[in-house]
Amino acid sequence: DCPGKEGVGGRKRNLALLRSKLYMGERRRTEPVVESATTAGDHGTLRRSQSDRTEYSQKLQEKMAPQVGSSTSATSPQEDEEEVSRRMMAKRVKIIAELMETEKDYISNLDLCIREVIQPLRNKQIAHFDVDGLFSNIELVHQVSAKLLSLLEEATTDVEPPMQIIGEVFLQIKGPLEDTYKIYCYHHDDAHTMLESYEKDEELKQHLRDCVQSLK
Repeated sequence: DCPGKEGVGGRKRNLALLRSKLYMGERRRTEPVVESATTAGDHGTLRRSQSDRTEYSQKLQEKMAPQVGSSTSATSPQEDEEEVSRRMMAKRVKIIAELMETEKDYISNLDLCIREVIQPLRNKQIAHFDVDGLFSNIELVHQVSAKLLSLLEEATTDVEPPMQIIGEVFLQIKGPLEDTYKIYCYHHDDAHTMLESYEKDEELKQHLRDCVQSLK
């Protein structure tokens, strides 16, 4: 109850409270500094990473760029266009050559079929064997195919590639091709059914086997 004692105790409490406030204030001043230092370190790392990438990109561009005094120079747009045209023309020439070679092989196969199969079967005059029904108008197919090949050769022989007009050939022979193959396709299913029936007859089947052997 002594006033003096109260004064001393109050001063002690005030001193303890003051120390606590000073400690908390010191922590608040320290934490942002630490956080800022950490953030600055992260940004420093990021800046170094971007710098590395920039340097690598510059070196790559230097390697890809044409060297001064080099024998290889950058091509102009006109030169690029000419190169594309040359490649397209070379491809066109190959396609035309393949088309003609395929047509030649097709006609050769038709020749074999007519000579080694159709004619021998006709000459044998086999009863109940309809040669024309089995092979339809294949001889007319051979004729129109030979005409197509002749027109293709005419359009390409001694003619510079840029002047070879192949589309006109197909337009010219469009009518005969359509008329011929229309008949062949119309009778195709019937011919297939007829062949199946002939293969069930052992005698007729043997005649077909002989023709196939001759082809081989």
